[in-house]
Amino acid sequence: MGKERLLAFSDGVIAIIITIMVLELHPPKEPTLQALWHVAPTFLSYVLSYLNIAIYWNNHHHMLHTVDRVNGKILWANMHLLFWLSLVPFTTAWMDETGGAPFPTAVYAASFLAPALSYMILQSAIIDEHGTDHALARAVGSDWKGKASPLVYLLAIPAAFVQPWITWALIAGIAVVWFIPDRRIERVVTEE
Repeated sequence: MGKERLLAFSDGVIAIIITIMVLELHPPKEPTLQALWHVAPTFLSYVLSYLNIAIYWNNHHHMLHTVDRVNGKILWANMHLLFWLSLVPFTTAWMDETGGAPFPTAVYAASFLAPALSYMILQSAIIDEHGTDHALARAVGSDWKGKASPLVYLLAIPAAFVQPWITWALIAGIAVVWFIPDRRIERVVTEE
């Protein structure tokens, strides 16, 4: 099976996820700077969530660019990733509605841990199907960012009970690390 349907479906699901998140944004009722200031936390959590979803889409696109064929294991691993990403709008909204309370903030962090782990599963499924000499296997190498990210998300969960802002800072830090495009796959694909 080719990768085109997998890519199209994934793109559609991610577009819907982003649309759901933006529909949760509500402008202030008053036309003042102070009213805008009151919705700033909601807007900032939207930006953080949007940025993370965009990073997943970007990396997913690059990773699937290396794929020659898709099997059932890859299809289900991809669905697993999309499931966890689809929960981000819910956890973002819950955290916002509770004013960044510790437990919803911890769940928000967990909503980034789960896709990080499922992304690793998808990456492994692709490498299993294509072999260790495949472009993706060569490109990811030791993959320090991919291995460090779940650990940081894991730390962000209990940090929410200490200070929620620590959790947000850890999630933002991972987004900054991944915001810089990962050129490993592009380099390997261009070399072929």
